[in-house]
Formats: sequence, structure tokens, C-alpha cells
Amino acid sequence: MESAPLKTQFQSNIDILGLWRLCWALWNTSDCRERSTHAHSNRSRDSGMRTPSDSNQAQWLYQLSPPDAGSVCAPASSERTLAVATERLGSRTVAWAIDLGRELARTITAEVPELGGGPDPFETLRMGTESAVLHALMMLAQASPSVAISDEALLGGREFARRRVGLGSVLRGIRMGHALLARSVMEASRELIPADEQAEEVRRISDVLFAFIDEFSSRMTDEYLAEHDRWVTSGAAAREEAVRVIIKGDPVQEEAVTRVLGYRLAARHLGIVAWCDSHLGLPATDLQQAASDFLAGHGCHPHLLIPVGRTGLWGWGITTAECPRPAEDARWVPPAGIHIACGSARDGLEGFRQTHREAEHVARLLRMNPPEDGAAVHYRDIDVTALLCSDLNAARRFVQDELGALAVHSPHGEQLRSTLRQYLCCERSLATAAARLHVARNTVTYRVKRAQELIGHDLSSRLLQVMTALEAAHVLGAAVLEHTDSPGQRTVARP
Repeated sequence: MESAPLKTQFQSNIDILGLWRLCWALWNTSDCRERSTHAHSNRSRDSGMRTPSDSNQAQWLYQLSPPDAGSVCAPASSERTLAVATERLGSRTVAWAIDLGRELARTITAEVPELGGGPDPFETLRMGTESAVLHALMMLAQASPSVAISDEALLGGREFARRRVGLGSVLRGIRMGHALLARSVMEASRELIPADEQAEEVRRISDVLFAFIDEFSSRMTDEYLAEHDRWVTSGAAAREEAVRVIIKGDPVQEEAVTRVLGYRLAARHLGIVAWCDSHLGLPATDLQQAASDFLAGHGCHPHLLIPVGRTGLWGWGITTAECPRPAEDARWVPPAGIHIACGSARDGLEGFRQTHREAEHVARLLRMNPPEDGAAVHYRDIDVTALLCSDLNAARRFVQDELGALAVHSPHGEQLRSTLRQYLCCERSLATAAARLHVARNTVTYRVKRAQELIGHDLSSRLLQVMTALEAAHVLGAAVLEHTDSPGQRTVARP
């Protein structure tokens, strides 16, 4: 095992903390400010701010607020963590921490890409950085801070071990995050603390943050090593490794891999990619049950389910159907907070690989524009759009060129596009389209006329292109539409 050398590597990384102290001291005497904190100098109290009860020195913490209070991102932490932090710090300071946590995650993944690896791993990393920022601020708010790292901050260590990310990369990410956290906190203190009080408070901030990062690095390393030892000897690790080899396209011994997976590869497969919203904290069993129910509902037996990270899952089921669908031929809606993307039924080892790739393609589209009802989506239902959006910029230009002023992201624009799409799918039958949309025939007539006016040309001249653009707008939504107040206005920034 590599535990001993990994531990030695950790110790060597911690040795540079003394050098960081010196750098911070030098930084504090300079006028360099690389990141604006948008901290408010107005010290009036309101409902979003708390008066510190433990440390009079830390009153400046309660003046923090995010750079743009109108566009604060959704938190990655659990409701319990947010409730505790809000009680101790106030809502505006918590919003500042959420914004900084996202910036830390983005910076870390830009410099150490292996720590990201997709939307789900990024959200796990963001939960860790957000939790770390909140905990560091709560420590600074106490007169006698105690170091107790939350489980949410350490989740990444276990996931990195399962994903075989090297400990060196993990520790590099921690150092980068700590540097940005320290710089941001120092800049805020310089803006909000009177000049004659800054020296003492900066020393206190330095001591507290170094105590925090020392404990955090040690705990993260312990979590990583423990999970590494558990994971590399588990059957789950062997199954995941076998699946990744197949998906990558490397040659495999089919009989040997079948034994490892406990799943027959010489069959017809239906592949799915499933995930749950990270902030809900749903147990892994809920996601596995939803995936199993979906495959069973499509007539697939047996199933192979491979957990991927904290919130994701890959699944396959063996089917004999050409195009598996639920028995009731209805849209299959998973439990709230769970999303499922489905490939096409494919044969053999190559089919196992291809249906998964199709499901992954659908998953990328769903993350851009999830269905309002949360229903699972099949590749065959959006295959044309999937091909079109292999180049998203080209798809955006195509949609906006074909639909003209109808290509706007607004409720009214969506209503007109949806009506025109149904009308064309119903072979221009007003009665059939009205029945599907549950509106009066005259309503369909008006909407179709208005939509054609906004497009600016007769539908028959480019019918295939218009229908394709409508389908792409339906599947991709805001990713390919212009953002305006109403159809007809096109002087806006694109996503």
C-alpha cells in the first residue's frame, strides 16, 4: 500500500505553513488588493446581520456581503449547516461565504482539473469549500475558537480516493483554497477594521486560519487514506474499474469481466445515467432504488448499478425489447430531486458502451434545461438535438437564425414556440394541436400566426430547419435562446 509515503508527503506540505505566515505579514503592509470583497463599510445593523457575542474584535465579520446580492448562487451545504452558520454569522455573511466557496471551487478546478471532473464532482468540491469558509468564519467569530471540521468539508477526501485522484493533487487544492480564503478575509478586514486596530486583528486572523488549515489538512489526509485502503480492496472498486475500461474502449476479456460484474455482457442493454441534487443530501439508497425502479419499469432484468461519486450512478439493464418503454407508455417521473437520462437499447459489448454514451449525452442536455415535470428523458426522444448540440455555439446560432425574434427566453416566447411545435408535429391540424395543448382552436390559430410573424418567413420554405430549431429550443432552452423581456426584442446578451 502507499499509505506511508502519502503520509510523508502530507507532512512535507505542512512544513511550508511557516513560510505562508511570513508572506501574509509582508502582504499586510502592501497596498495590493487582487480581489474586491464588496464588504460594506456601513456598520448599521439589520435583520441580515448579527452582533458578535464572543469576540468584540470580530465585529467586522458581520459587515460582509456578496459582490452582487441579487445573483447569489444556491448553497451547496445542507440545511442544518446553513441554519447553524446563519444563527452565528447572519444571512449576509453566509451569502458572502457561499459566493467565496464557489469561487474557491472554480479556481481549484481550473488549476487542478482532476479535482473537478464533471458537474457532480464539482458540486461535491463546492460543498467542501463552502463548508470550509463557513467554519473558518465561525472560528473567527469566537473569542476562543475551537477546531472541529464538519463532515461536509471532508466528503471530498473520500470521493477523491474512490476516483483515484492523487493525494498530492488533493493537498495542492487545499493549499490553493487556503491561499484564496486567507487573501479574501485579509482584504475584508483591511476595508472594515480601523487602521489602528488592524495589526492586532490580522495577527489573530493569521493564527486562527493556520490552526484551521492545519487541522483540515490533517483530517482530509486521514479521510483520504482510510477511504483509499477500503476502496482499493472492495468489490465495488473492481466493478467500477471494469466498467470504466469498457467505456473507454480498451480491449477486455469478456468472460472475465462478466464474472467481475456479475452481469452478462453478451446481451441487449439499456443504459442510464442518474444523479440527485447534491444540496438535498438524499441517501444513496434512494438514487439506487429510483434507478432500479426505472429499469424494471422498462422491462429490464437483471440490473447493474455502479455508484459514481457522492450523487451519481451509472446503470444498465438487460432487455429483449427493440425500444423499451414503461408498460403504461407514459413519461416516467422519478422522485423529487432525482434525474434520469436514458440511452437506446444496444447489443453486446459495444452496445453496453454506446447506450451509456448516449445516456451521458442526454444527461448533459438535461443539466442545461431539465424538464419542468422532472421526467426521465430517452435519447431517441432528443437524438436530433443531441447531434445538433455537439457544438453548442453553432446550435445557438442556428436556433436564433431560424426562429428570428421567436428565439427569446421568456414565458410568452415559450408559449408561442410550444404551440407552433405541436401544430407542426400534428401535421398542421389546428384541432389536434388544440386538443394536445388543452386550449381552444382559435387560441392555436392566433399563436401560430403570431409565431410565424416573429420568424419572418413562410414556414413551408424552410420547414425542416424550423422544426429542428423548435425542437432544439424545446430541449436546450436558455442555452440557445436570447434573453429579452418579450418576443420581438433582440438587443440582449447571449448565455
